[in-house]
This record gives sequence, C-alpha cells and structure tokens, in this order.
Amino acid sequence: MDNRSDIRDFLASRRARITPAQAGLLPGGGRRRVPGLRREEVAVLAGVSTDWYTRLEKGHIAGVSEDVLAAVARALQLDDEERTYLFDLARAARPARAPQRRSRAQLPPSVQWMLDSMTGSAAFVANRRLDIVASNTLGWALHAPLFDNPSGAANFARFQFLDPRAADFYPDWAGAADVTVGLLRAEAGRRPNDARLRELVGELSTVSAEFRTRWAAHDVRIRHDGRKQFRHPVVGALDLTYRTLDLPTGDPSDPRLTIYTAEPGTPSEDALRLLASWAATRGTTETAPARVTEGS
Repeated sequence: MDNRSDIRDFLASRRARITPAQAGLLPGGGRRRVPGLRREEVAVLAGVSTDWYTRLEKGHIAGVSEDVLAAVARALQLDDEERTYLFDLARAARPARAPQRRSRAQLPPSVQWMLDSMTGSAAFVANRRLDIVASNTLGWALHAPLFDNPSGAANFARFQFLDPRAADFYPDWAGAADVTVGLLRAEAGRRPNDARLRELVGELSTVSAEFRTRWAAHDVRIRHDGRKQFRHPVVGALDLTYRTLDLPTGDPSDPRLTIYTAEPGTPSEDALRLLASWAATRGTTETAPARVTEGS
C-alpha cells in the first residue's frame, strides 16, 4: 500500500509545530506564510538540499538511509516515539521482495493457561488492531462494558469512539482517546498493508469526528506502561497501573499481553478484589470471553 500521504502529513505536521526560535535559527525578514519551519529551514538543519527534503516530504522515502532519517528527526525535534514511527514509515515504503503468504497466527493454549493463573491482576491479550483476543476472568470483568455488545467482541477503539458509555467508563476520556489513536497510528506506520487495520481506521474516521481530528494530528504512541483510571459500573473508581509486553509468535502482528494491577493498600486494590468476587458470582459460562485462537 502507498503510504506517501502518511509520510507527507506526518512530516508537515511536525514541521509546523517548530518555530525558528525553537530550532535555533535567526529570524528572517518578511512575513512568514507557514506557522512553523519552512522546508528550506528543515533542509539546512538536517544538512540536505531543499530539493531533497521537498521530495522526502512528498513521500519519497524508500531507500533513504538511516543516517539521513536520523538527521531529519533531529531537525524536526522528534521524540523517541515519533522517531520510531518515521523509521517504520521508511521501512514500510520499501518495495516487497516477493509476496508472502502467511497463515494466521494462533495463540498457543499455554497463553490462556498463563492468563488464568493470574488471579489477582486483570490480564488480557490484544492484537495490534486493539481487539481483545484472550483474557482472564478479572480482565473480562474490568472490561465488561467492552464485551457488552451484540457481537460480544471487544475492540478498544470501537468502544472508545462509538459507544457513549466510554465517556463514563474513562474519567479522562480525552487522554484515553489520544492513547488509543496514537497506538493505531504507530501500527499503521509499521504495517500499512494491513487491510483490516485500514478498514477499522476508515470506519472510525467516517463515524467519529473525535477520531478524525486525532488521526489527522499524526501523533503516535509506542510506550506501553503507565496508570489509567476507570469508573466501573459495578465497583466504581479504579486507579490501576499497567504494563504491556510483546508475545512473540513469529508473525509481524504479534499480540501483546497487558496486565493491570492496583497499588497495595489502596481503595483500588479493594475495588479490584470486589470486582473479582463479582465476576466469580456471574458463572464461568457468562464471564469467560471466547477463547480466540487468532493472534491478529
């Protein structure tokens, strides 16, 4: 898939946010027609010609060396996540050597056994399109509103932008929405040929103005740890720490394991225990999500 528009929009948006003063350039004469740096100024900072940088910003990134990309990243003052995204865009733009056929990755049964052994934490496995593909009971209970839909399938992005309950479920809805879109944007840079990811982005862009605005900002999210707050319909407020780890399966769309825990001795720990008790009373057939074997 041609990703030149993603490259163009990303570089232009990063250029627009930097003033000459922030870049250490002397103010030039005349009225500026752009809010940030001009292309020729980025070229000077990166040590390349204006024509070359103009071509790059038009999406012609295939074959560009990593040293030059690193120089552009420094000129645009990209952070670590944005720099990774730029390099992913460059890798994705390289011509494929030969079409590759892959069977769908499957989660081994041991992954579900591992999830089920975590009784004090909410744990789940999600693919790079943010579908929950496996979970333990407490992970299901924490995300019960996501599973409460006619299909029974849980996708963080669809819930975030298409389900009105998300505004109550996430006290900081805007912050959670930024993270969700940033994760999808980073994945789109890494895997531009993922048709199902493109379909998801197209669906959300069509229906949700909030998603469209965030997608157009070209902000990326690669870091997978931190804190998140929930307003759960059963146990109320939860303030949890989470960490996400890759689960290598030999496929480029390797799923990720996320574990949510509460700080010991806090009300959130008590609430998480209460949530586990509530889940246990619901019965195994009702609480357990489908054992999905597709890793992506």
